[in-house]
Amino acid sequence: MTKPVNSAREIAADVTAGRTSAVETAKTALARIEAASALNAVVTIDPARTLADAAVVDERVRSGETMPLAGVPIIVKDNIWVAGWRITQGSRLFADFIAPRDAVAIERLRNAGAVIVGIGATSEFASKGVTTSRLYGPTRHPLDPALTPGGSSGGPAAAVAAGLVPLAIGTDAGGSSRRPPAHVGIAGFKPSYGAIPYGPGFAEPFFGLSVIAPIANDVADIALAFDVMAGADPRDPDSAAIAREADDIADLRIAFSPRLGLDVAVDDVVADGLVSTIRHLSAAGLHITHRDPLWPAGATEEAIMPLQHAGLAALYGDAFRKDPDVFDPDIAKQIERGLSWSGTDVAGALVASAAIANAFAAFFSEVDLLLTPTVPCVAWPFTQLGPDMIGGRAASPRAHAVFTPFVNHARLPAISIPCGTDGRGLPFGLQIITRRGEDRTLLRAARQIEITISE
Repeated sequence: MTKPVNSAREIAADVTAGRTSAVETAKTALARIEAASALNAVVTIDPARTLADAAVVDERVRSGETMPLAGVPIIVKDNIWVAGWRITQGSRLFADFIAPRDAVAIERLRNAGAVIVGIGATSEFASKGVTTSRLYGPTRHPLDPALTPGGSSGGPAAAVAAGLVPLAIGTDAGGSSRRPPAHVGIAGFKPSYGAIPYGPGFAEPFFGLSVIAPIANDVADIALAFDVMAGADPRDPDSAAIAREADDIADLRIAFSPRLGLDVAVDDVVADGLVSTIRHLSAAGLHITHRDPLWPAGATEEAIMPLQHAGLAALYGDAFRKDPDVFDPDIAKQIERGLSWSGTDVAGALVASAAIANAFAAFFSEVDLLLTPTVPCVAWPFTQLGPDMIGGRAASPRAHAVFTPFVNHARLPAISIPCGTDGRGLPFGLQIITRRGEDRTLLRAARQIEITISE
């Protein structure tokens, strides 16, 4: 696995200074994508469009314009609208869909000088923890083609980890842009709900949960992309302004919860790696206490999953009834389940979601940062929804996802950064969570922690 020689920051500086051009940078990215086609991380390219866009960036530079992402090649997940590009949600239903306009986040990235070089693979409707679809097939792990990078932002994460681009844009409704980065050894950021405008785009089955999520090799590039995309826009009524970062993070109250206060299995290599990381951070001067959030009775992912199933059924139930074979079998099962839920079942899931958010709010009234594992295991074969065993226990298909969905239901910001590997060199991550709206403080703290881990 090779990573780009230059970060997004360095590419933008070089293009701005005239040491290279956006066109040459885009050509290099396109060549890397072609050479890595076996990964199936990038499902759509349009070289002519990409090079034309890059030429416009070069002209803007020559005219004296300064752009924070000048010439930076990016991959965009296949469920985010990019004007004029085929965007399919990994679904045969949308195999020929051409996005009529840019999502606000993409518009802002283009205005900042970014150049879209391809569309990254997702599972169908971004609704699985592995990146496979009947439309495009499986996306593979850059370290081992027999394994999955996770999902649903597996394509964008694999593209960054394999060195195709320094920056990718995913979405995250339950961990989709934190778990894949953890599995491939890079960083992925889930902003506060509303921090980055979400549309215009497809109707969203994850009501009030999904966010636009930058993925990169390091926190500094993520912070750069976040600053470009963040901020309220009247086209998204849920979007909101985000606070500036704290002036001083030295006195932040930091807690470590090895299992997020849940009775869940974690592989020994991950548990031991997280403990070692916490010891290292403590020795470097961070004041970290062990403390778990206190969850209400029955707080499990199963309690909130009716929202996902019902959302899919509301959007695609009619199409499923007409032709269930159009769908990925795993997604078909979710839609079928969603059609069976009663209104009371869905209301109960909403009650559970609100209770989780309230529990997190209580926790963050006394703590500033929470450190947890991002994933309880390393990557597994792409032919399976999850590993057979985690922590010596038989694992359900969603046991690999236990540490991320509650954050979405509380609408909090969280980031995953690399913190270790197993004996085969497969990565896992440290998740850092804070209060809603304090995204920039989280990114500043994560950058400090990232640097400390590497020392």
